[in-house]
Amino acid sequence: MARNWTPDSWKNFEARHLPTYEDAAALRDAEATLAAYPPLVFAGEARALKADLAEVANGEAFLLQGGDCAESFAEFHPNNIRDTFRVILQMAVVLTFAGKLPVVKVGRMAGQFAKPRSSDTETQGDMTLPSYFGDNVNGIDFDPAQRRNDPERMVKAYSQAAATLNLLRAFAGGGYANLRQVHQWTLDFMGRSPWADRFGEMADRITEALDFMEACGVDPATVPQLQGTSFYTSHEGLLLPYEQAMARQDSLTGDWYDTSAHMLWIGDRTRFEGSAHVEFMRGIGNPLGVKCGPSLEPDVLLKLLDDLNPAREAGRITLISRFGHDKVEAGLPRLVRAVTREGHPVVWSCDPMHGNVIKSDSGYKTRPFDRIKTEVRGFFDVHRAEGTHAGGIHLEMTGQDVTECVGGAVAITDEALGDRYHTHCDPRLNAAQSIELAFAIADMLQLAAKEQQQADAA
Repeated sequence: MARNWTPDSWKNFEARHLPTYEDAAALRDAEATLAAYPPLVFAGEARALKADLAEVANGEAFLLQGGDCAESFAEFHPNNIRDTFRVILQMAVVLTFAGKLPVVKVGRMAGQFAKPRSSDTETQGDMTLPSYFGDNVNGIDFDPAQRRNDPERMVKAYSQAAATLNLLRAFAGGGYANLRQVHQWTLDFMGRSPWADRFGEMADRITEALDFMEACGVDPATVPQLQGTSFYTSHEGLLLPYEQAMARQDSLTGDWYDTSAHMLWIGDRTRFEGSAHVEFMRGIGNPLGVKCGPSLEPDVLLKLLDDLNPAREAGRITLISRFGHDKVEAGLPRLVRAVTREGHPVVWSCDPMHGNVIKSDSGYKTRPFDRIKTEVRGFFDVHRAEGTHAGGIHLEMTGQDVTECVGGAVAITDEALGDRYHTHCDPRLNAAQSIELAFAIADMLQLAAKEQQQADAA
């Protein structure tokens, strides 16, 4: 357990991007309610994810992390959860089949509500109201009642997260993730995507392999790895009153865990020296992510790693780079070299979404698919040049047939953005774009594996 740490010691540090609650008594009541509720995840599950991520850090697996930019109360529906889950399954199959590596599946689900805001308030006309901080804080509509920072929303967010987790557990272990169902994972609207055909061909080969196993006397129905999958949840640990209320001391080890998710990450705007978010995270046993952008200096990153992972435990830290398509090859190498030089065992993951946001001519915030793919390619190129493992991908995506990111084989145009632009915050890849990107990453994994084999042979 971290020294000189308590679940509330973060209050002695600078906390940015947290809402101001007018009713302190209501906040205390909500925190007390959450503290008395059952954990959403368990310490043993968080340790299992850490062990899986240790394999990624060792170059023996690949991390696939994806889901909504910001979950909402309005779009909470079992079909939306199912569709995002099965697109992640499809992507994982593509990556596993092509890359010949196990894929660790982590959803940005069951807790990804809170969002950092550059200003505490927003002004429209002659009215100034609190900024929208995410549905677990206030409402998105610019209305005094909706924009009131209401601590009771944390309790509602817990309930939605619990229901989401219940469904995800059922999908992961109840037969839906069975590889025999691989053909059924393709969404109906994917039929018009050229990548649906390529996935169908891959699914045929998987089915043939399962048939071959069965003919040889190995019953796929008795192999647990083919019947279900391990699926973990994650979100940015931004709303510290909620995270503190969900902290529990493990009865087996005595260590503290944040039971709101298996994995939490620290954002690019909350990883500064003296940060309350860093202070809270250093004391919990969960695997942690740290967003790494162009402003992060190598010495600052090394100090962060020493604070968050002083024991240098493999699987504890995932570094999520988010540079932008035109900055990754210039900015990432110096971080990789510093971390490698100091011997920190980390997972390197690529977030190609946050550095590639533009405003379209039609007025919508969007992300060009070509820029996303370019940043991923640059991420792989850097790690190939540095001799390190490009270990993961971190995406804002959905199983819904949205039109939020321009480009891709489905050729979403600027003019088409308004057709199905549903996000509560930032634009997400739709299912077809997500599968297309998975095939592109699979090609990069194959190239990296081939070059590694050639180097070993030499």
